[in-house]
Amino acid sequence: MPTHYLACDLGADSGRLILGTLEHGKISLEELHRFPTGATKVAGALHWEFDRLLNELKTGLKKAAAKNLPIASISTDSWGVDYVVYDERGLPVSPVWCYRDARTAQGVEVVQEKVAWPVIFAETGIQFMALNTIYQVVTEPAERLAKGRQLLLIGDAFNFFCSGVARNEVSLASTTQLYNPVHKGWSKKLFDALGLREDLFAPICPSGTKLGPLKKNLATEVGLPQIEVVASCSHDTGAAVAAVPASGENWAYLSSGTWSLMGVERPQPVINDQARNLGFTNEIGFGDSVRLLKNIVGLWLIQESRRYWNKGAKKYEFAELEKLAVAAAPFASLINPDDARFLSPDDMPKKIADFCRETGQPVPADVGACVRCIYESLALFYRVTLRRTERLIGKKIERLHIVGGGSKDATLNQFTANALKIPVLAGPTECAALGNILVQAIALGHVESHAAARKIVQDSFELKTFTPQDSEQWDAAAARFEKLIG
Repeated sequence: MPTHYLACDLGADSGRLILGTLEHGKISLEELHRFPTGATKVAGALHWEFDRLLNELKTGLKKAAAKNLPIASISTDSWGVDYVVYDERGLPVSPVWCYRDARTAQGVEVVQEKVAWPVIFAETGIQFMALNTIYQVVTEPAERLAKGRQLLLIGDAFNFFCSGVARNEVSLASTTQLYNPVHKGWSKKLFDALGLREDLFAPICPSGTKLGPLKKNLATEVGLPQIEVVASCSHDTGAAVAAVPASGENWAYLSSGTWSLMGVERPQPVINDQARNLGFTNEIGFGDSVRLLKNIVGLWLIQESRRYWNKGAKKYEFAELEKLAVAAAPFASLINPDDARFLSPDDMPKKIADFCRETGQPVPADVGACVRCIYESLALFYRVTLRRTERLIGKKIERLHIVGGGSKDATLNQFTANALKIPVLAGPTECAALGNILVQAIALGHVESHAAARKIVQDSFELKTFTPQDSEQWDAAAARFEKLIG
C-alpha cells in the first residue's frame, strides 16, 4: 500500500505544496500547487505577504483533499532567519519582515555595540551575515516586542498555523545566530547581552517531532481529515541535506538555488578562529548532525540579472541564458560572489559591470558574457570553499553532490566539476521537499533510519555525473580568481 505525505516547501522566490508517495522502497513527488512568495516593498521596506502565503497553503490543501487519498502527515520547510511575532491572541503582528530589508544594517551596529563578534561566533558557530535573525530582532520597536507573546521562524509559523502547537524546530532555530549548538538551546549569554526575552522565542524541538493533528477548523475548511503535523526539518537546506543521495564518507554537498549552500556533515560543530575568519557556519541537520557549510550567493545573481533584462523588450528564459553563456568567451571577467553589493536586489548587471571596472577587467559585453561571468565565478568560488572546508576538517573531499533547482543547470554543474577537479553528481532537484517528506516518514515509523531514507532517494532518482575537464584552463583561472578575492 502506498503512503502519502504533504510537504509545503517555501523558497524565497516561490512556494509549492507537494504530494509525496512512498511505495515499494521508492518515493515519487507530485506538485499540487505552486505560488510566488517574493517579498513586497511597502513604504520602502521589504515585507512578506504572510496572510497571502497562508491562503496559498489552504488552496494547496484543498487540491490535496480533492485527490481523495489517505494522507499521513504534513510539514513545512522554509528559508532561514525570518520570523513572525504573535500577540496574546495568537495572531501574527504585521509586518513580517524580509531578510533583504535595509534595516539589518542598523541591527548590525546595535549588536556590535553590545557584543563582540568573536563572542557571537563562539556562542553560535554561525557565520556573520547582516540578514541573520540576531541583527533583525534588535531593530524591532520595543512596543512590538513587548506585546509579542511568541516568535516563530517562517516554516515553524506554518506548522503552528496547521497544528496550533508553537515550536521552533532545531535546524531552523540554528540559523538565527541565537542558538548554542554545544549547549543545544537558545543562547542565554546573547539574550542577556541584547536584552531579549527568552520566553518570546518559542521552545526548540528536534527534527522529526510530531506536533499533533491538523487543527479541526482548518481540516474542515480544506476538506482533509486531521492528519498529523510534523516539524520535520523546517529549514529548507536542512531538509535538502537530509535527502542527499550519498553513502560512505568524504563527500560534500551543494544545495544549489537562490543561495548556494556548500558543506559537509559533521558529528560536532567546528567553532574556532579559522572557521570564524573563513566565514563558515555550523547549522544543525537531521539527527542533531552539524552542517558545516558556507552560505554563498548563488543563482540569485542570474535571477536578479534576468529580472532586470526582462524589463526590456526581450524576455529571456533561463535555458536561453544558459545557451548564451556557453557561446560566450571563457574567463573574460570574474567577480567575487561574496562581495556585499551582490546581496541586494535591483540592476544586478550594473553591479557586475561596476565590480569588473573597479578590478581592471573588461565589462561583460552582452547578456551571454555576463551570465558566463556569473557561472565561472560561482564555480571558482565553490573551489575556494571546498579547499577551505578540507583544511577545516583535515580530510580530502572525493565527490560533490549537487541538489536543488540548480542541479538542472548542466553548464554550471560541468564548470563546477572542472573547477573542483572531482566528480559532481547532480540531482534530485526537489531535495528540500524529499527531505521534508522522508523525515516525516521516519517520525511516523514508516522508514527505519536516515540511511534507509537516503537509500530510497538513490533508488528513486537517476543522478547525472559530471567529470572534470580542461583542468589547466581552470587552474589558471583559479589563480586569477584567488587574487581577486584576496
